[in-house]
Amino acid sequence: MNTSFTDAGGATGTNAAWQQRSRAAVWHPCTQMQRLDVVPPVPIAHGSGPWLYDFEGRRYFDATSSWWVNLFGHADAELNAAVKAQLDRLPHVMLAGCTHAPAVELAERLSALTGGVLGHCFFASDGASAIEIALKMSFHHWKNRGRGEKREFVCLRQSYHGETIGALSVTDVAVFRDAYDPLLLRSHLVASPDARLAQSGESAADVARRAAAELEALLSERAGQIAAVIVEPLIQGAAGMAMYDPLYLREVRALCDRFEVHLIADEIAVGCGRTGTFFAFEQVAEPGTAPVWPDLLCLSKGISGGLLPLSLVLSRDAIYEAFLSDDVTRGFLHSHSYTGNALACSAALAVLDRFEQQNVLAANREQARWLAEALAPLATDARLEHARQRGMVWAIDVKAEALVERFAERFHLAGRGHELLIRPIGRTIYLLPPYLITPELAGWLATQLRACIDEVLGVASATSAVSSASTDAAYPSDPAVA
Repeated sequence: MNTSFTDAGGATGTNAAWQQRSRAAVWHPCTQMQRLDVVPPVPIAHGSGPWLYDFEGRRYFDATSSWWVNLFGHADAELNAAVKAQLDRLPHVMLAGCTHAPAVELAERLSALTGGVLGHCFFASDGASAIEIALKMSFHHWKNRGRGEKREFVCLRQSYHGETIGALSVTDVAVFRDAYDPLLLRSHLVASPDARLAQSGESAADVARRAAAELEALLSERAGQIAAVIVEPLIQGAAGMAMYDPLYLREVRALCDRFEVHLIADEIAVGCGRTGTFFAFEQVAEPGTAPVWPDLLCLSKGISGGLLPLSLVLSRDAIYEAFLSDDVTRGFLHSHSYTGNALACSAALAVLDRFEQQNVLAANREQARWLAEALAPLATDARLEHARQRGMVWAIDVKAEALVERFAERFHLAGRGHELLIRPIGRTIYLLPPYLITPELAGWLATQLRACIDEVLGVASATSAVSSASTDAAYPSDPAVA
């Protein structure tokens, strides 16, 4: 096992130099900069496959896919080649008044994946921007239809949709939202279908029905003023990988149809195969029934394979058509300079090629099974609860009575010492790795997680130890650091 570098205050060498320069010049995202002496940033020199390497050759398994964006590993040769080829043809041209092949082909192929139900694609740069676009599209659609009073939005408790003002208005995570609350729109909060909220004797489906009933009550009262309901399909990420029954989304779709309210699906984190299907919404319809789709679908993160910033909003034709007019003010005038960037679109096309040509979804089902088998013993650990998995996302919670002060920070630091780049959410430990899992690597991950848990929470009793059969295989040494 490689040991992690010392903190910036006392370290020497190349890593420490980059830490110190970063601290002096960079304002890091989602970071309390006062804590950098305790938690200095990991200086990353290069990446290969699921591994990241610092400037002194230590490796770290990218357990969260670098904030959920990396699908096929770092420095993937095929994805890189697609971007390099596009670089020589056309790096960028404005999409207002111009068009280009990568944007057109990407829009066509994504629409085809919805069976043409979501017929037009509007491009942006990052996830929060896509949410802003979807909210504005929904309101402006109703305004163009003569129903400008429909200007309110509904989101789930503990939802997260981004940190720009509009996106934050439909986010219910206090640490992100509360400081800016005076600036935000007033949105409606309704019950989360999080299966962890099941009461005695309840199933995940029961929780879903109970949450849908609360939404129904709100819509019965306020549908005339509500433009849209926004959800994270199947998994609420920042809520601690809260997973729920697809029944909830069927109920919400029916309610939105009944009360004439848009349904916005935020698939920024859960799209691109993370949950077992390319779009999480593909799992909503009951077997043998017609597919169920939202009215607006937001995509980002994995769509460009972790290479370049890209987001987009897919819309139903009925929404698109509400903007068609000789009156320019009825058009959707949202824009930014790099909308539909050709390099980013070429990366996304390479991602879609990979899914088609290498049967990624079938391979992911095998990888998900290997993860489940290797990590299964953690479900019986007396310190942990709510083990859960959907597709390539696995999570477990530390019980409240086992929690220690600054748990997430301490676990992240412990992970560095066990070759893991991992960031718990509150008391939730989760894995959301690149799609490069093998049985051996799954076992290695289970061993490293167990070591981190024992280091931070104290060594467990022998009865809850991870079985050696599933986790003792050491991951083969990487030739890059041999």
